Amino acid sequence: MKKIIALMMLVFIGASTAMYAQQSSSENRRAERKAQRDAEKAREKREEAQAYANAVQAINNRKFVLEADRITFKRGRSAFVTSNTNFVLLNGEKASVQVAFNGPYAGPNGIGGITVDGRVGEIKTTTDKKGNVNCNFNVVGVGISAQVSIRLTHDTNNASVTINPNFNSNRLSLDGKVIPLSESSVFKGRAF
Repeated sequence: MKKIIALMMLVFIGASTAMYAQQSSSENRRAERKAQRDAEKAREKREEAQAYANAVQAINNRKFVLEADRITFKRGRSAFVTSNTNFVLLNGEKASVQVAFNGPYAGPNGIGGITVDGRVGEIKTTTDKKGNVNCNFNVVGVGISAQVSIRLTHDTNNASVTINPNFNSNRLSLDGKVIPLSESSVFKGRAF
């Protein structure tokens, strides 16, 4: 009888130890996953801060491209677009503003939209208290021109741009990322 009780106690102690070890292992895995998530968030934050610094430097050097992935029309309707054909490019004293829609018509630029190539007027760049950068300039092309207002969000290279053309009142807004000109891969349509 004593042997049975001793055997039952050993089984109970063994089961308790196994449960404790399993619970401890589960807690270790949770802590490990949390540490991995925290490290990933810290890495993403560093990458966004570096992208912001590169974007600010590119704006100050006047050599950048805002590659848009979404367009918003005058009355609030929006559509997703490809970033390599929808952009605002500034290279020193020259600029290009191109929008291209996926439609059945080729448009004036041959890819379904409009391209304004031209000289840049005065460029005004300001930074607000929160670190958001605003860049405003005019692009004067052959027969058409546009007023461009870019707003770069603090601690990321996400930006929005408002384009006011002089030939109509169809104001457009583009949302995308500001990228240094040397890193961009935009397609420039031909202007007629």
